[in-house]
Amino acid sequence: MSNNTITQADHERITCAIRAAESTTSGEIFAVVAHASDDYFYVAGFMAGLWSLLSGALVWLGALAFGYDIGGGIIVSAQMAAFVLSLVMFQLRPQWRLLFVPRSVAYRRASANAVKQFLAHGIHTTQARSGVLLFVSLAERYAEIVADEGIDEHVDQSVWNTMVEHLIDHAAKGEVADGFIQVIGEAGAVLAPHFPPQPEGRNELDDLLVEI
Repeated sequence: MSNNTITQADHERITCAIRAAESTTSGEIFAVVAHASDDYFYVAGFMAGLWSLLSGALVWLGALAFGYDIGGGIIVSAQMAAFVLSLVMFQLRPQWRLLFVPRSVAYRRASANAVKQFLAHGIHTTQARSGVLLFVSLAERYAEIVADEGIDEHVDQSVWNTMVEHLIDHAAKGEVADGFIQVIGEAGAVLAPHFPPQPEGRNELDDLLVEI
């Protein structure tokens, strides 16, 4: 994704957006942005190891095709050197690790992190089970909305899926804060008919963006 530096002013804008949305509903909105959901060192290392083995076999077959017989020792040494260089590269340039990680693996890690954040911040403990998490993991280009069971009874998943697209689109343009603000407003509008404001106006979750 593009540069998604989040300033203190962005944090304040998002807090204001959450408070405005929650003024129309008793539902609770919580936002989390992760710069990455895993360091992926071991996953990338495993994939680099497989690629080193495969590339050695391809070099050997290519050499045979041109009439050259490369010794097994040379191939193994080249494979080991390629693997070690990959590990050094991953240590020096962590941002390159995801290039070797299957997208499905990255998405599973990000989704697991979303659930972890949902539980860690007690979004599942609201009295009416009306908490909703807006989650973006930048490195994986991933977004997810996790709604508690009280909300799932009223809101179809397709509604959240549309909001997820908005989060991803904004983050891809380097506008992650604007994406949160838009979706916070949309979430408030979705929650309001099913969870109208209560007289006591109890606020069960902090109105902020958590950046991890």
